[in-house]
Amino acid sequence: MASLVRTVPRRLGQSAAQLRVASSLSSRLQSSSPRVCRHYPSLATATSVGRRSFLTQAETAKGHSEYAYHDLDTFPRRHIGPDEADTAKMLKALSPPVENLDQFVRQVIPPNILSSRSLNIPPRHSPLSESGLKQHVKDYQSLISVKKSFIGAGYYGTHTPSVIQRNVLENPAWYTSYTPYQPEISQGRLESLVNFQTMVTDLTALPIANASLLDEGTAAAEAMTLSMNSLPSSRVKREGKTFVVSTSLHPQTISVLRGRADGFGIRILELDLSKEESDAEIGKLGDDLVGVMVQYPDTYGHLENFAPLAESVHKQGALLSVATDLLALTVLKPPGEWGADIAFGSAQRFGVPMGFGGPHAAFFAVGEKHKRKMPGRLVGLSKDRRGDKAYRLALQTREQHIRREKATSNVCTSQALLANMNALYAIYHGPEGLKAIAERVIRGARAFQSIAEQSGFSVTKSKWTNDRGVLFDTVVVDVKSATNQDNIIKAGDEYGVCFRVIGDRHIGVSVDETTSLDDLTKLSQIFAKVSGGQDTYADASSRVHQILSQQAGPLDIPAAFRRTSSFLTHPVFNTHHSETEMLRYIHHLQSKDLSLVHSMIPLGSCTMKLNGTTEMSLITLPEFSQIHPHTPQNLVRGYINLLEILKTQLRDITGMDATSLQPNSGAQGEFTGLRAIREFHKQQGEKGKKRDICLIPVSAHGTNPASAAMAGLRVVPIKCDTITGNLDLTDLETKCKKHETELAAIMVTYPSTFGVFEPEIKKVCQIVHDHGGQVYMDGANMNAQIGLCSPGEIGADVCHLNLHKTFCIPHGGGGPGVGPICVKQHLQPFLPRDANPSGEVSSGGYAVSSAYYGSASINLISWAYNSMMGAEGLTHATKITLLNANYILSRLKPHYQILYTNEHGRCAHEFILDARPFSKTAGVEAIDIAKRLQDYGFHAPTMSWPVANTLMIEPTESESKEELDRFIDALISIREEIREVEQGKVPRESNVLKLAPHTTQDLLLGDGDGNWARTYSREKAAYPLPWLKEKKFWPTVTRIDDAYGDLNLFCTCPPVEDTT
Repeated sequence: MASLVRTVPRRLGQSAAQLRVASSLSSRLQSSSPRVCRHYPSLATATSVGRRSFLTQAETAKGHSEYAYHDLDTFPRRHIGPDEADTAKMLKALSPPVENLDQFVRQVIPPNILSSRSLNIPPRHSPLSESGLKQHVKDYQSLISVKKSFIGAGYYGTHTPSVIQRNVLENPAWYTSYTPYQPEISQGRLESLVNFQTMVTDLTALPIANASLLDEGTAAAEAMTLSMNSLPSSRVKREGKTFVVSTSLHPQTISVLRGRADGFGIRILELDLSKEESDAEIGKLGDDLVGVMVQYPDTYGHLENFAPLAESVHKQGALLSVATDLLALTVLKPPGEWGADIAFGSAQRFGVPMGFGGPHAAFFAVGEKHKRKMPGRLVGLSKDRRGDKAYRLALQTREQHIRREKATSNVCTSQALLANMNALYAIYHGPEGLKAIAERVIRGARAFQSIAEQSGFSVTKSKWTNDRGVLFDTVVVDVKSATNQDNIIKAGDEYGVCFRVIGDRHIGVSVDETTSLDDLTKLSQIFAKVSGGQDTYADASSRVHQILSQQAGPLDIPAAFRRTSSFLTHPVFNTHHSETEMLRYIHHLQSKDLSLVHSMIPLGSCTMKLNGTTEMSLITLPEFSQIHPHTPQNLVRGYINLLEILKTQLRDITGMDATSLQPNSGAQGEFTGLRAIREFHKQQGEKGKKRDICLIPVSAHGTNPASAAMAGLRVVPIKCDTITGNLDLTDLETKCKKHETELAAIMVTYPSTFGVFEPEIKKVCQIVHDHGGQVYMDGANMNAQIGLCSPGEIGADVCHLNLHKTFCIPHGGGGPGVGPICVKQHLQPFLPRDANPSGEVSSGGYAVSSAYYGSASINLISWAYNSMMGAEGLTHATKITLLNANYILSRLKPHYQILYTNEHGRCAHEFILDARPFSKTAGVEAIDIAKRLQDYGFHAPTMSWPVANTLMIEPTESESKEELDRFIDALISIREEIREVEQGKVPRESNVLKLAPHTTQDLLLGDGDGNWARTYSREKAAYPLPWLKEKKFWPTVTRIDDAYGDLNLFCTCPPVEDTT
């Protein structure tokens, strides 16, 4: 590529000749320390122009021995794109130019907002180098005991195929892509998500499945709200509306349901649905019945015939929801065949590690008539401009932006990366392989059942089989006494095994794919020892082999529960079973998608920054990936200590007092923060006053009003100034006064969604506080605040953070995400509690996610980022992210209209480029610019939000000046293409913008038989700028027809075409 010659030497820092004459290489690469770091952001002290330096040579010469042998692999210089020389050039290129970064920052952030407080995050002595972090993390690993888990209850050991771990989970081409809102450059992961949807529909026997939800507990909550939204409005408004749940659901699921039900005024009624009298209880509810939820198989391993229940629920006009297990459904009759309306659960055991609770993809399938109310994303098949098949997000995608507080859900993300792993796991094993795993699990569970009985203990047995053998993976043992229970737990610890404790005399054992003969032998030894025997390993092994030999025949699964229907019959699930074929398929999909490995992704409000490889390397370490979330705390002290340090880091960064890591998405963080506010007001109990009004700016992200509605709050919109984008303070004061006795909160985003630091934000907070409300700050734009200001200092009572934006967790092509909340002291008592403390059977309390630490394993990424950047590195990164945005703005300002800058002409970390004038002058819309950018090798900025027909650009601190210039040059070139239309040189239709993007097939076939009848050349279509001839990403489909896809909805793998 043309710029490569000048780029490489700067990237290396200096040439070999410069290295020979440099007086102190190490001085330029030192880890920053409290004494040294204050010089790092300042251009005045940087003496090695063009180099990434941390110390001046003069300082080194002072004889600071502590700097003489520091690690060279410091991280901030790797994370931050522009070096000192480029920073100086960019400052001079601003309009108007400035002398240094600090002067620039003072023009961006209002003086009453700019903080004088320095960050003080752990590790406080100095940031860790990359090698130092790898050593440091070993201290935490040493305090974690990885034992074989038999706990089950929704989390199971699984073998992640190495070909999937290495080439998907650990592959930045998969984990750095964004949600596929630009489908032409996202066909690979869209196809993979369709595979996931097909896998779910086949296994559940329900026709429509979404592209995943956050976890099993939140999927259950979505099933409950879908059940409510399917009722007539008269029933929805009933004060006594009740949702019935089986007492045999996983306990954490019931806790999450309780946390969600409260905001909708739904009563949760727990019933033992295996008892006949439960039918009468449900019947008594009449029109108050919202729906019924069961687990199949349930948390204790039982199976019930729920077909009669489904029939009776339907007679009452309600829906039956079923929590289920995909692996079990390879051998058991699927819910769709016996009357279920909704089937959901966790797909974790399809190749995704337990990770101390997450992240995991939940699945969610419904009947045909519920598809338009189903939460989450749905991938469908459409066609492109040439008539070729193409995938896209369909129907309710991002409906919060349209329906806001009337949306059926606040879900705006999924667990795409994990769902893709699940789909690839199913493809790798195929239907027969999955069934073989399930049968092996059943044999293992029945073997343990025999082991426990031979040791003198009674076990729960199936009432449906001739030999009373369990029908899937879980066995519950009555160990006769609390003493025996304690002894089994202690013996398990001795043998490296964890059990599930149920009550005071029962033990639960769940067998999974990873359960080995050695594990069964240890179980035999443990139960023999507690019952008074003493098996040697050889004796126990012999006994296990004898038991297994008796199960060599076909499994006894009664006809009422046996699956007879076929599943996963599409060729994709029956082709890629060798590692060679799987590897090629993964890379075939990967080649269709643009990610950060190709170019910057300038999506406003999405913060697509570097996901550092050292940060990512932690998540697959066994001590972090192979831990069950209900593991006793004494075995995971290192894990807990590390997560508590992350909470400390986030508290200091936000200026808050307490943190919860439980929310597993940004929208979940919103809901959690608002629920804390609502519970706070309830406790205050102002003489019958009901504080349930939430003020939300009209510019807010659509999840804000949707989350407020979920929390039981009524939404009142606040106007924004059409010129500045700032909140209309007059309207705010008027509405605060009007709702003074009802005001619960205001939700604000800072910097605002228009990309500016509002100067009156502290006054906004004061007005709301003066009228009895709380201030919720949406942390979507936190990347512009770190080290320069903070929500707590500004006046917020609670904020959520998007760790998948600001703190380097990758977006994964549409998830995972993490949305922790930080609160002031008075809200700490109202943070979510553990959904299933110590794995006990208890539905007390409320939770917002299934696991206490949410998606615990990926929180390590943010801890590593903070620990390697350090306080000064994080602050400098914020300054550079502000600079990068303003540099692009300054260079584009002569070519495009820019909306919403402050009095200095500055934006925050993002800005809005106005495409609306081109609609009149050239018939060109924002979507045309977005699609044409794909021909230049770039993902489009955020399109038509928060202002219709605009583009919102956010570059982040990780992008170099070279990359910024490439993007700027592309937009300037597109502006010239628009000008050609304006000047009448090319038609308003069928021009290079309207027909973008262009694929290789489009260029070869042209307009039929290879003819090219367009007003632009093939070269202009493909290579509008010279450097593209050396570095070109090709879209694989032309522009997709969105309307066709929604009118002809098809959301599973398409049939194989006859191409003969």
